[in-house]
Amino acid sequence: MSLKAEITQSNQAYSMILMKLSGKDSPGITAEITQILASHGVTVLDIGQAVIHQLLSLSLLFEANSTTCDLIKMKAELLLKTDELGLKLEFESINPDSTTSTSQYHPSRRLKHYALTLLADPVSARALHEVTKVLAGLKVNIDFIKRLSEGSFSCVEMGISSFELLDEFTLRKDLLLISKTFEVDVALQEEGLYRRAKRLVVLDMDSTLIQSEVIDELAKEKGVYDEVSAITHSAMMGEMNFSESLKLRCQALKGLNGTDLDRVYSRIQLTLGAESLIQILKKLGYKIAVISGGFTFVADRLKQKLGLDYAYANVLEIQNGILTGKVLPPIIDAQRKADLLDVIAQQEKIELDQVIAVGDGANDLLMLEKAGLGIAFNAKLIVREKADLALSQKNMKSILYLLGISEREVSEAISE
Repeated sequence: MSLKAEITQSNQAYSMILMKLSGKDSPGITAEITQILASHGVTVLDIGQAVIHQLLSLSLLFEANSTTCDLIKMKAELLLKTDELGLKLEFESINPDSTTSTSQYHPSRRLKHYALTLLADPVSARALHEVTKVLAGLKVNIDFIKRLSEGSFSCVEMGISSFELLDEFTLRKDLLLISKTFEVDVALQEEGLYRRAKRLVVLDMDSTLIQSEVIDELAKEKGVYDEVSAITHSAMMGEMNFSESLKLRCQALKGLNGTDLDRVYSRIQLTLGAESLIQILKKLGYKIAVISGGFTFVADRLKQKLGLDYAYANVLEIQNGILTGKVLPPIIDAQRKADLLDVIAQQEKIELDQVIAVGDGANDLLMLEKAGLGIAFNAKLIVREKADLALSQKNMKSILYLLGISEREVSEAISE
């Protein structure tokens, strides 16, 4: 059908039109197009625009009253303007009464919206294919795709939605399989107010905020590393009760002194990106807490160094400057971690849906479940399988991607 015939037909039969524009991007294009639409009094129903390497793609759905708007004249003006700008323009006439009309697929008709984040170094074409194939199989629509990383193609966020009741269990299972097979972290979150309104972040300390297990470092000082490390591993894997394992390990540390503790603290290294993560979160007004099954002689110093709002950890009993091999009650175990998270949230008048918890071991599971968003960071398998989201990234700044914060925004905030 010729363009003239298409325009004539649309003028006679339809008042809803989808306009698709593409070509080299330059400032002012959208303003030029919308000026013409405004002069003809159309009603804009939906709009979407993306620019990839200076190539523009703009789609706009509008409704025109054929008694007050000369569609042929308006389309002719649009075609002249886009030709002047060196752009390609297409029109698709939509029948609003048709069961296949675009109005049927308006965002307001969708049952749920989600944010799907892919993280890898880099995100491969194969990973993108596998994820989008799963979405297609479940009849999930991709509303937009945007890159959050800057230098490398390491983080992509998709806005997705469904017109039917989504089988979330199957989707999460399929995405977990892709994550394991193609070495890409795939995080699925319900999109909504609470995703963008988090106010409290609770961090585990050992092997999360810092790169080591403090109790293992103490064991090295005492010369009982192999014995203590084996118990630590069993506890983190969920094979041993945490409180009992802590008592056993602390008994092996009897005789260490304050100088030994200072020497251990001097070896502690923060996880890559931890300081930047905390800096950005503080700029955004988050409250930040450490709740650790480790020890106060590290947690309290990190609280002061990093400007944390809260720090809870176990207290080693010291008499005459020497460790007795005992830990003072109450022991911060899995239940205590979850309870402290709740206490902090109540004290700050923050809803649990607005809390993020990050951890790696079995003793973090209850805390991760309590929070609105539980993140398993470089975690043991049992934790990865049960947490809301799992990250295997080395840099803690990747947590910001899950909040929809781009690398450019992070860089700007840090430079300030």
